[in-house]
Amino acid sequence: MQFIHFSFDKQKFTGILDKTSQTIKAFDISGVDLKYGVLPIIEMLSSGKELPAFKDEQFNLNDVEVLAPIPFPRRNIFCVGKNYLEHVKEVAASGLGSGANNNAADVPSYPIVFSKVPETVIATNNPIQRHRHVTNCLDYESELAVIIGKEGRGITKENAMDYVFGYTIVNDVSARDLQKRHQQWHIAKSLDTFCPMGPVIVTKDEIDVANTSIKCWVNNELRQDGNTSQFIFDIPTIIENLSAGITLYPGDVIATGTPSGVGVGFVPPRFLDTADIIKIQVEGIGELVNVVIE
Repeated sequence: MQFIHFSFDKQKFTGILDKTSQTIKAFDISGVDLKYGVLPIIEMLSSGKELPAFKDEQFNLNDVEVLAPIPFPRRNIFCVGKNYLEHVKEVAASGLGSGANNNAADVPSYPIVFSKVPETVIATNNPIQRHRHVTNCLDYESELAVIIGKEGRGITKENAMDYVFGYTIVNDVSARDLQKRHQQWHIAKSLDTFCPMGPVIVTKDEIDVANTSIKCWVNNELRQDGNTSQFIFDIPTIIENLSAGITLYPGDVIATGTPSGVGVGFVPPRFLDTADIIKIQVEGIGELVNVVIE
């Protein structure tokens, strides 16, 4: 199933998208704050409840405004850095360090995890702010994101996929100069609008995450062309490491890292600027499109 959060006639709805007919059945939900998108549905299912009934009215996808599937995450978005070997190499060649020792060339022995604040989230077709007063090195990162489906801590790799609800697309927008200046990634990844997300959440049964294509175009030029088969750490390993001492909750978002081809990896670097259009396509999920504005 494909869960979608959308607006029609100034009202917000959450429902299921029929990809074939491009129509949406909206849930008939009362007493639920719809600003949280699909999150309340995930929480309902995790507590053993059934999906809500649908409204009688159906919506055409072309007639609605697609919103981020989880516009207001309950807490920070977990992100994995340096999870593709070729990306590790391009980061090393760029001189962009990953800590006090600047050991960017090292292939990590364990997942590198940082976070983005919830307020970074925007939807497909929403603009990414240029933040020219803060950064001169605006970059893109196409990523598959995992949506957790039930609470757990100390989750083993063998059981990890039982805790996955589904997947969406994330653009881990980054300010590379801030990343280098602060020698950590939180500030550089957490400026307003730095987490485009969507367009939908696809349930885990619809995607083979061991072999999923991830592509990114900037102004119609293919920049990134990767596959989840290239992960250094697969999703079960990420979940096991992350949950070892941290409780994961329904609706938690985990971005799994970006393939090579980011702007900082080019010689010279090819950073984003005003009016640039970034399109990310993840097989089985769809396309996430955003434009940079001043």
